[in-house]
Amino acid sequence: MLPNIRIVLVQTYHPGNIGAAARAMKTMGLSDLVLVNPRRFPDPEASQLAAGAEDLIDQARVVDSLTEAVSDCVQVVGASARLRSLPLPHFDEPAEMARDVVAQAADDPVALVFGRERFGLTNDEIRCCSHQVSIPANPDYGILNLAQAVQVLAHEVFTAWRRQPQSDFRLARPAKERRPSREQLGHFHDHLTRVMQRSGFITQPHARTEAQLQALFARAEPSRKELSLLRGLLASLEQHLPDERLPDREPGDD
Repeated sequence: MLPNIRIVLVQTYHPGNIGAAARAMKTMGLSDLVLVNPRRFPDPEASQLAAGAEDLIDQARVVDSLTEAVSDCVQVVGASARLRSLPLPHFDEPAEMARDVVAQAADDPVALVFGRERFGLTNDEIRCCSHQVSIPANPDYGILNLAQAVQVLAHEVFTAWRRQPQSDFRLARPAKERRPSREQLGHFHDHLTRVMQRSGFITQPHARTEAQLQALFARAEPSRKELSLLRGLLASLEQHLPDERLPDREPGDD
């Protein structure tokens, strides 16, 4: 279960923070570290600050985008201040988040995502997530170092894993009952957008409408079977839509 829980660091500036985050992970039994466009990596400072967790540094994967880092995950939790402009499901308490993450990780990969040291995650990166979580802190000084944030949430996950009842150690659920991966949801949202455009529901790219629908389905948490039903519905509707309008031909095109 714990091997299914991934820590993703986005555009880390100081390589020492990568090492310190790896150390925080290893103390809590986590080992899957993915780095999105780190400024410097590999780097001796990362290995030095890992202090016994050099194996996590050596096996860390480096990818070009957050989408790539979490494409196979069924749950992606972005660590950030709560952004009400992005109505994703939000965990106000890290312990609640940890229990849900551990339950999903019994069958499939999940990810906890941390942004840049100074600026955190962008709105577009939060949209790659299925949930948000905030770490309660002193309102007069709620600033956590990147590695500290990783340590806090990793500890919550480890505690939730350690305290789960023995009855929760069960056979894997059938695939159709599990949550879809972010890649599968991405294909669904692309399909939905195409049908909305061809049907005339939207006549031009409309990021706000699409973001609201993505948030709606994030809150609904459809299973893979339910998502397959929705894809089938869209495919059936699509068959009855007029072909996409071809561009007008200019005189002399023959």
